[in-house]
Amino acid sequence: MSVNVRSRRGRRPSGRGVAGVRALVRGLSILECLAGERELSLTQLASRLQLPGSTTYRLLETLKARGFVAQSPETGLYRLGIRAFEVGGAFLARWRLHELALPAMRALSADVGETVNLAVADGREAVYVGQVEGPQLVRMFTQIGARTPLYCTGVGKALLAWRSEQEVRQLFDGVALRPYTPHTLTSLEALLGELARVRAQGYAVDREERELGVRCVAAPVRDRSGQVVAAISVSAPPARLSDARIPEVARRVMAGAGEISVGLGFRAAPP
Repeated sequence: MSVNVRSRRGRRPSGRGVAGVRALVRGLSILECLAGERELSLTQLASRLQLPGSTTYRLLETLKARGFVAQSPETGLYRLGIRAFEVGGAFLARWRLHELALPAMRALSADVGETVNLAVADGREAVYVGQVEGPQLVRMFTQIGARTPLYCTGVGKALLAWRSEQEVRQLFDGVALRPYTPHTLTSLEALLGELARVRAQGYAVDREERELGVRCVAAPVRDRSGQVVAAISVSAPPARLSDARIPEVARRVMAGAGEISVGLGFRAAPP
């Protein structure tokens, strides 16, 4: 397989860079071969990929070290490793989450008449992975795949609130909390206090902390183990999401999040 890659400035990458890309492509080809068979020998893999045995062996040893490939101690045959299962499982879980969430999100949007978002955490950011637009002429819109800070958004605070204080401190250790608006919480202690309130009431509120003119109410989505794996939110202008309306909208958002959680296998402990 020939590889023709250019850098952003139009120059060809170094020989080492091309070799790295070639090794990556070959490593992925090994995984694809093993995905279609229960087990294969070194000779079989080298033959299918049309690679020297020594090259195939080096690639297999690298994949073994990372857990993507396993080797039978009895037969010496190779198969997919647990890490490949974990990565595939993470994709399936994310895809299943979106599929399961859509009916509840549509029902919630129709119920409250506003846009509903679905987000997951990635480091110190929330990533929007789903959205149902509201029927209003003026409605909130977030690009799927867009990222936003955890500390100043409804979905972000819902994703953070059920983590331990130590984990939150470690996550934001040495990080300046940027003041996006006059309402943004810019100290870690203020954020921790806010997260305690979120846990107590079961939902998070973004009162124009990330963007002026946008309010959000969010609630956590849990998986079978009870871990918070996502959050859904209702977004609207302050005129349509007033302080007086927030409790009622929050009740409906929590109900929607609960419905999605049940679909993921979560069962709340009896009172």
